[in-house]
Amino acid sequence: MTSTPSYILLAGGHLLVRADQMTGLLRHVAAVWLQATDRGEADYDPETVLALATGLMEVADQIDAECIALLPAKDGVEGGGDGGGEGDADGVGGVEGGDGPQG
Repeated sequence: MTSTPSYILLAGGHLLVRADQMTGLLRHVAAVWLQATDRGEADYDPETVLALATGLMEVADQIDAECIALLPAKDGVEGGGDGGGEGDADGVGGVEGGDGPQG
C-alpha cells in the first residue's frame, strides 16, 4: 500500500500544503482553544483566546476566499467554481458562511 503525502517540500525548505488542510487546521486549533476555555480546562484568559481564535478563523476565511478567486471562470463568471469545495467528507475545508469574498 502506498500513500501520497499531503504536502510538498520544495528546495530551499519551503513547504506547500493543501489550502483545505491548512484552513481546517486553523479552524480546528481555534475550536480547541475555545472549547478548553469554555470548559475551564485551561487557565487562559477568555478574551485573549477569543481574539486569537477569531484571528485564526479570519485567516482561514481569507485563504478560502483567495482560493475561490483563483478558480477558473465557468460560464463567463469570474471565480465561478462549481462550489464543490464546500466541506469535505471529513468536515475539513470549504467556506463557512458561503458569501465568498466581500468587495
